[in-house]
Amino acid sequence: MTGLTIAIVLVGVVVAVASCVMLYRRMRAAPNETARPTDPFHTGDQDSLRGDPRALKAGDIVEIRGLSYTVRGTLRLSEGGWGWAEHLLDDAKGTQVWLAIEEDPDLELTLWTPVDDAGEPGAKHLEFGGRSYEREESGSATFRSEATTGLAEQGSVRYQDYEASDGALLGFESYGDSDWEAATGEELSRYDVRIYPTAI
Repeated sequence: MTGLTIAIVLVGVVVAVASCVMLYRRMRAAPNETARPTDPFHTGDQDSLRGDPRALKAGDIVEIRGLSYTVRGTLRLSEGGWGWAEHLLDDAKGTQVWLAIEEDPDLELTLWTPVDDAGEPGAKHLEFGGRSYEREESGSATFRSEATTGLAEQGSVRYQDYEASDGALLGFESYGDSDWEAATGEELSRYDVRIYPTAI
């Protein structure tokens, strides 16, 4: 083999090696089809679109049927092995309502608006606001208070809940030895509520 032939073969080998190295680098730099960016909201889970009510905390913004509220504080309640949360919401005008969240087993959202002059619970039937209510359940629970709720850090609460034939709710709660406080309630669909969490 002549020197010229050897040189040509060596040049060919070098070119082939360089081509392989360049091809390898291009393949590594090319987008990986399995790691393409995906839409973080495209999960099929409506909590990813509207926020997860179970993760509500003080400072979050809650929009209910177009009205915006700020979460002031939260009560974590427990009765036996069952637990639920009630969030104190405040709008820009100072109106306060409570959003109750429980899983029984499906997620249930109830908006409670405090009312006066509803009397006291105890009777099987109650009349209030032009509706006739029947007692649905009663009991007592312990609670932990987070942020601003107007209540102690922990304690106990008695409750009695009533329901009208059209689904309207009337609830009574007594914290510790306090007088009964009343509120009218309305069940919300998941589409009524949108949550904007505060930055962590």
